[in-house]
Amino acid sequence: MSDEPTVVIRFEGDQRVHRPGEPLAGEYWIESLAAEQTKAVEVSVLWHTEGKGDEDMAVHEFWRRDAGDDHPIDPRQPERFSTTLPNSPLSYDGQIIKVRWCVRVRVFPLRGKEVVGEKRFQLGDVPAVGIRTVAPEAS
Repeated sequence: MSDEPTVVIRFEGDQRVHRPGEPLAGEYWIESLAAEQTKAVEVSVLWHTEGKGDEDMAVHEFWRRDAGDDHPIDPRQPERFSTTLPNSPLSYDGQIIKVRWCVRVRVFPLRGKEVVGEKRFQLGDVPAVGIRTVAPEAS
């Protein structure tokens, strides 16, 4: 185990492709960070775009846990997450723009920088866009 905290995200059944309306469930934990070192943990299910033009992002589901005197967070213990996926936008891997879905976990330690981990998944089954060639017409 390294000294740097590492976020581990695991999807239930290791499934990486999901259909709209299906549940997405899994768990996360943080290695190398003790309970007394953790201020808060945020978990988001979100999509973002990559490619030409402005990049967009939207959060589908968000949870935050804050540590307190009476309820410390032990980030080494697995925590579950679950949501029902929306109908859109579907994952898309085009040449100009890509739509990516992921689960993002952000950990805020008492000291030092936040630690972020992401795990991608695919929503829907939109075929990848490639270059189509058209055969010349026969004369």
